[in-house]
Amino acid sequence: MVLEQHLPKDVGVISAGAWGTALAKALSENGNNVTLWDFIPDVVTEINSRQVNTRYLPGVKLPKNLSSEADFNTAAGGKDFLIIASPSLYILDMVKKLIHIKEIMNGETTIGILTKGFIETKTGPSLIVPALEAYLPGFYKDNLVYISGPSHAEEVARGKLTGLIAASANGKNAIRFRELIGSSSLMVFPSLDVTGVQTAAAVKNVIAIAFGMLDALMEFSDLFGDNSESLLLAAGLNEIQTIGTALGSKHPETFTSIAGVGDLDVTCRSKYGRNRRFGREIITARRISRYKSIVDLIDRIDEIGYLPEGIIAARFVHQLAGTMNLKLPVCGVVYQVLNRQKEPLDALTAMIRNLTGSSFQL
Repeated sequence: MVLEQHLPKDVGVISAGAWGTALAKALSENGNNVTLWDFIPDVVTEINSRQVNTRYLPGVKLPKNLSSEADFNTAAGGKDFLIIASPSLYILDMVKKLIHIKEIMNGETTIGILTKGFIETKTGPSLIVPALEAYLPGFYKDNLVYISGPSHAEEVARGKLTGLIAASANGKNAIRFRELIGSSSLMVFPSLDVTGVQTAAAVKNVIAIAFGMLDALMEFSDLFGDNSESLLLAAGLNEIQTIGTALGSKHPETFTSIAGVGDLDVTCRSKYGRNRRFGREIITARRISRYKSIVDLIDRIDEIGYLPEGIIAARFVHQLAGTMNLKLPVCGVVYQVLNRQKEPLDALTAMIRNLTGSSFQL
């Protein structure tokens, strides 16, 4: 007799960006029936006709049993599992469409979230899961699953060994996603610390922008080196844990797990890291010279050509720091640079020197 968890599932993945496409590929290779939604017709057509997504995940052949769909209701309706991979700027628009789908209204579809960052709400910045719970039917309260970890899409799509965290207040749902996603190359670990895992996923992108700036400045300044980068990583991890604890995480081990230090390390050091790339380009290509402030930068973020989520997160972290009276020197410097208040070299030099006077135990 075939065990139920081995039977193929009907899965919808919302957004055919790099990470959404890579995970859809992995789910298809596990034998599931996967529908990948995107709003760009050329992306949908190319996936269906040529089994590639050259716009977001070039060089990767997709399984023939992975289909793409431009109609949102078709892609999301009638699914056992739904995975939302939309960027933070657009995720609420996606969720507002979901509440009209029968299986979502009835709570029949288990929902997972890949999006990293914060969402603006009426009461201020919010982590992704609580913001979505406010829109979804009440059944989904404490039943959503947040999926994170050091997982660059380019490597996941090529079968490189990768670890993920599936976090949910409902431990059974976390295990359901472990069984759905897990394979010989994808190790999935369940967690109950939804707040801590979300915080680590969002704030590490801010730290990665600082890391990218520092990495580029090493080419122009004798002051910085590998030791400096490790100092920055340690300080950044402290700030991630500071924010997570302030937001309600009660699991310090989250921040020393792959959700915390693991994801922070790969985001800062990998050649695939968009936020590290953006930080480097602030120095090497004067990327932010045309923008008046961080608000102007976010309003025109499409001009960058790729999406560094850390820009948006930096603004929200700045707001949280003010509201919750948190000392966040690394995140603060990123905000000041993006907001055109300070020049990168001066800001990073002052920040690193000031760490000796902070309360952090590095």
